[in-house]
Amino acid sequence: MRDTDRALVQAATAVSKLRCRSQHHTVASAARTAEGRVFTGVNVRHATGGACAELVVIGTAATQGVTALETIVTVADRGREVVAPCVGCRQVLRDQFPELRVIVGPMDALRVVPLGELPAEAGSGSAA
Repeated sequence: MRDTDRALVQAATAVSKLRCRSQHHTVASAARTAEGRVFTGVNVRHATGGACAELVVIGTAATQGVTALETIVTVADRGREVVAPCVGCRQVLRDQFPELRVIVGPMDALRVVPLGELPAEAGSGSAA
């Protein structure tokens, strides 16, 4: 992993620790553009449905005119674990950012993989 990837994990972890303190927000994501701009977001849980943190990050970046993301990471458990995007988010991410890189793995052995290398059927689900 590059230093910029480690910094992205730190950004998501910081947001998770600061903002994921209730049943409504349990997961945080951070994404980076090729130019180094970082966008963060948290999931939104509700009885009628919710939005995964990855989708919130996409929307946040879009409001700033960003159309391409390079790398994304999602952390849960107040920053103690990195989780892979859920099946639905994987599809959205593939459709919008086919070259996206995803940081996955245990905290002590994180790795960066192309989104296309993640199994389409597996994922933790960050809105749930």
